[in-house]
Amino acid sequence: MDRFHYSLLAALFEYPDINYPERVTNIKDFLADRYPIADAELKRFIDFLPSHNLMTMQELFTRSFDVQAVTTLDIGYVLFGDDYKRGEMLANLNREHLEAGIDCGTELADYLPNLLRLLAVLKDEDLANDLVNAVLAPALLEMIGEFDPARVEKRNKSYVKHYKTLIETPAVGVQAVTLYQHALQSLYQVLKQDYALIETIPIKLTSDFLTSVGRENEIEEAAHNPY
Repeated sequence: MDRFHYSLLAALFEYPDINYPERVTNIKDFLADRYPIADAELKRFIDFLPSHNLMTMQELFTRSFDVQAVTTLDIGYVLFGDDYKRGEMLANLNREHLEAGIDCGTELADYLPNLLRLLAVLKDEDLANDLVNAVLAPALLEMIGEFDPARVEKRNKSYVKHYKTLIETPAVGVQAVTLYQHALQSLYQVLKQDYALIETIPIKLTSDFLTSVGRENEIEEAAHNPY
């Protein structure tokens, strides 16, 4: 399978600069005839994107993924939190990035754009399948769920209660505050079309990439469900 388009999609989740709207438009042009559902989600993202105001675009990104964020782009943290299993996954990913010649820059190996660039160049199809089915797809569903208005409101109240502060919401429409849910949905729909994702069916790992993590999850499930 040609996966070069995942390198293109990685740009959706980079910190916006002055050329960000143009890159997003180029991505939509690519999706238009190939991934209609993903294209529709990205259109919603573009509709809410304040493309003529760089500072507001950056504030929305920060609000979504960095300071007092809705979610994080560190996929291992989404899946495992601070559990040691994230460290094991990072070690495996660092090896794969090194072999693929990918420079992760200042971000960790499980940063979403880095994972998408890795997926774009992987030659091992089993590893690519595991990366999609065991890492990217479940993490994206969790991240999308965090944009639910009830969860956002609950999180905001928690920030005010525990930290006595809340970062100022950018001066945009209500729906624009959570516009990145549409970018995440667009990516998920591309993965779903490429890999025929079925959310209710557990995926059997076919490479050694996450085998140990998978075994530990099975052991934990058995411990909680002895019968």
